[in-house]
Amino acid sequence: MSDIKKVVLAYSGGLDTSVIVKWLQETYQCEVVTFTADIGQGEEVEPARAKAEALGVKEIYIDDLREEFVRDYVFPMFRANTIYEGEYLLGTSIARPLIAKRLIEIANETGADAISHGATGKGNDQVRFELGAYALKPGIEVIAPWREWDLNSREKLMDYCETHNIPVDFSGKKKKSPYSMDANLLHISYEGGILEDPWAEPEEDMWRWSVSPEDAPDEPTYIELTYEKGDIVAIDDKPMSPATVLAYLNKVGGENGIGRLDIVENRYVGMKSRGCYETPGGTIMLRAHRAIESLTLDREAAHLKDSVMPKYAETIYNGYWWSPERKMLQGMIDETQDVVNGKVRVKLYKGNVIVVGRQSEDSLFDEKIATFEDDAGAYDQKDAEGFIKLNALRLRIAANKGRNQG
Repeated sequence: MSDIKKVVLAYSGGLDTSVIVKWLQETYQCEVVTFTADIGQGEEVEPARAKAEALGVKEIYIDDLREEFVRDYVFPMFRANTIYEGEYLLGTSIARPLIAKRLIEIANETGADAISHGATGKGNDQVRFELGAYALKPGIEVIAPWREWDLNSREKLMDYCETHNIPVDFSGKKKKSPYSMDANLLHISYEGGILEDPWAEPEEDMWRWSVSPEDAPDEPTYIELTYEKGDIVAIDDKPMSPATVLAYLNKVGGENGIGRLDIVENRYVGMKSRGCYETPGGTIMLRAHRAIESLTLDREAAHLKDSVMPKYAETIYNGYWWSPERKMLQGMIDETQDVVNGKVRVKLYKGNVIVVGRQSEDSLFDEKIATFEDDAGAYDQKDAEGFIKLNALRLRIAANKGRNQG
């Protein structure tokens, strides 16, 4: 049927990807290499090895990518204060380019002809995986089973498992969630189930990482974040690695009811989708980063940076991490971060992230000029008259021509 001899599969060890292993072996008569990434999903990834071995897989990759994920993908994105459609912190989107990169690296190492993934034909992830793969290896073949097979329900997948003696434990220790979930160190997402009705409120027991704001502690939690060149390097003066920073912020944020989001978003493939997200650490990071920038960035640099952020967010959401436009935008963003150094103190209270202090050796805040008290001549208020008149000149000329009528 095909010239494909070996395929690298992004493998979770769950129902869908375990079926895909057997389906690839039968449909393409090819060898399957599995790749399982630990990007902080909070579940054991090592059991995927035994499951892959039971399916006859000889080459098995299980990689701890948590530090690389936060250092090289999450942190650069947060330097831009990135947010999609005013709300979404791109937790799923930002993980895909790293997985795509590693799939291609393994394909090169193993001499594979193709890669494969378990993303459906309705979602954004198929686009993100494949755009990344083609950007890094233009001639790679991509096999997307959900666009080829007729196993379009859980029941059909289970029947396939029974027919083909696929040894996967789908019961687990926890009750099966009715939602489609995706988790990494930045967030956990929920789709499907009652969420397909945009009017239906999510059930409280859906949320995994955070308490409800109503149930959060009655006393606030204070933390201090230390920034170097736009990245958090310490919390409460304790140096931390990027992944450790985000894991800690997820914990303390979740304990204070921070980071829940319920949105309807516009997918790149054209449809609207309702999803719920928990991003406690990212929510804190966004607020704190804007606070340290407010102190250290020049006004016009900050405003220009804000103006390109929606394009940067859209570029990541749509899967163009490896594109020239994203790299160009990243270079501009990173150039601004040399002066983004200092500390931010935040108060976490019942779902709120409240900035209560910021300081920096690179601060552009000049108290002598900004003070409402006697500034000893640091700022001549008479200068404002000429400034205003010059800026009003075009308005006054237009008004004289009768153009500024209410």
